[in-house]
Amino acid sequence: MPDDNRQELRLLAIVPAYNEEGMIGRVVRDIHRHAPDFSVLVVDDGSVDQTVNQAEAEGAIVLRHPFNLGIGGAMQSGYKYALAHRYDVAVQVDGDGQHKPEYLPEMLDALRTGTNEADMVYGTRFRGDPGYKVPIGRRVGNLIFSLVLTAITRQKITDPTSGFRMVNGRGIELFARDYPHDYPEVEAILMLHNNRLRIHEVQVRMNARGFGRSSIDYPRAAYYMVKVMLALFVGLLRRRPEAFEGSPPPSTGEFGTVETSAESGGPA
Repeated sequence: MPDDNRQELRLLAIVPAYNEEGMIGRVVRDIHRHAPDFSVLVVDDGSVDQTVNQAEAEGAIVLRHPFNLGIGGAMQSGYKYALAHRYDVAVQVDGDGQHKPEYLPEMLDALRTGTNEADMVYGTRFRGDPGYKVPIGRRVGNLIFSLVLTAITRQKITDPTSGFRMVNGRGIELFARDYPHDYPEVEAILMLHNNRLRIHEVQVRMNARGFGRSSIDYPRAAYYMVKVMLALFVGLLRRRPEAFEGSPPPSTGEFGTVETSAESGGPA
């Protein structure tokens, strides 16, 4: 598609952040530098450090939670904001510096031209060099989830734990209405599949976490694996809804921009 048409799209980068004062300024600057067409929304998830001040200093829109809801709650707030403000595309860029904004133009192209006109494009570390040394425990867990989701969706899912994902208007509407909390990446893929939305992956490299620590440490890894696997199988047993059942149809824009307004308040 010609670049002049891209300018007509409303593009939003959602940056969930919890106590990321050491990286959030750099993340916002990198998005502005590599993807200047994207507005930047930092969802501050109850930080007690200078995350908000650092984000505002770099020109980001900041949405604040009064207390910590977790990554799923932060992202759902971002999707609600995107829906209410009629954005055509929303992408998650984590506030810890792992995701490289230089890939955003490529992901946007894939969202338009990916297999079967993808509704979500995500960056996968495991179709080439991931860019950093991924701990063996994470590799094993990712492989297990990959095998399960590949079998369920009947398409190759190589990096189901990647949070580096971009959705169009249909994906924004779905995730604004309902989004998994705790560790949502794996469950969200099942949600997309159950709602007949199409997924495409793009090979990317990522950085090692730049500041703070991950919410998934080794003592929690086994609990995380069991919890997510149970959630996946429960999701399989739930009634498979029609996509956006009972909702007004999206507009006819290239990415299916939704014309409804988000519900008031924070995440459901």
